[in-house]
Amino acid sequence: MVVPYTMVSLKVFEYFASLQTTRGEILMTPADLMRAVVPVFPPSESHLVRDGYLRGERSPGELRCAHSEFFMLFDVNNDGLISFKEYIFFVTLLSIPESSFSVAFKMFDINNNSHTSYSANLAVLSIDREIDREEFKKVMALMRAQNRQGFVHRDGLRAGIRVGSSVENGGLVEYFFGKDGNECLQHDKFVQFLRELHDEMIRLEFSHYDYKLRGTISAKDFALSMVASTDIRHLNKMLDRVDDFNHEPHLNDIRITFEEFKNFAELRKRLQPFSLALCSYGQVNGLLTRQDFQRAASQVCGISLTDNVVEIIFHLYDVDRDGRLCSEEFLRVLKNRERDIAQPRESGIMSI
Repeated sequence: MVVPYTMVSLKVFEYFASLQTTRGEILMTPADLMRAVVPVFPPSESHLVRDGYLRGERSPGELRCAHSEFFMLFDVNNDGLISFKEYIFFVTLLSIPESSFSVAFKMFDINNNSHTSYSANLAVLSIDREIDREEFKKVMALMRAQNRQGFVHRDGLRAGIRVGSSVENGGLVEYFFGKDGNECLQHDKFVQFLRELHDEMIRLEFSHYDYKLRGTISAKDFALSMVASTDIRHLNKMLDRVDDFNHEPHLNDIRITFEEFKNFAELRKRLQPFSLALCSYGQVNGLLTRQDFQRAASQVCGISLTDNVVEIIFHLYDVDRDGRLCSEEFLRVLKNRERDIAQPRESGIMSI
């Protein structure tokens, strides 16, 4: 039986949302949103078995919620919480490529609004496209039509769940268009907002695994963050490799910083040139060493990966323990992760 996406997206929201008001409105914390969008396992330093729970079940335990200054920027209630309509809005933003929004900005800038600025340092003129509030609604309607969860909630509402007005009438309006809603939204400001939203998901994911608030995560948790996007038929095999970390002192003692975690996330965004470099080099030389891997990330993608990060990657994806990376399996997981963001989960299965 095919489950309507209307029901699916609501069920995902309800599964991961951790709060409910006295009026019956279900709300998410920013960390709940991250867990609904990003495939994660419970942190290894906790005693939890999964992240969400079904209505009527006892909560499986408490996951610490990192404070999010980013979401407070446009939170008119100052509670830092996310409603269902805002969830659909953020899912849409996270699932659509930046280039698609840029095209939509140009198409819906029917009044040819633009903001011209002059840089004294560069001695150049910069023209930034702008759209007003009504044009922005059209852009978001188009973007929701491209997203399977957003399409069935075109107005940001859904029968059977208590919500207010459309999300485009909420706190984001003031953030984008000023208190009176009459200012124009510049393309560059919106693109920066999108990038900061993706960066915040990365920060919240890191905080999820930093269960004891040490500012670093274990090698095992970093490995869990990678294998969470593994195809289900290979998942048990990969989890067995992760469990091996408990018996490898040189891995068990490694701690990964947020900078290392973020750099690896940046590598996923440049998957196409990176995969081309790995596959081409592997076909010619037959052996892809740790040094080759780091050089590909640095010279092709401009990203520095530390020895610790590469050591963890090779432990997971050097299947035969011969110093050779199984690049096909590794790249498939990176590709799956980007797909998971573009097509948010229909269940919490990856967190069980």
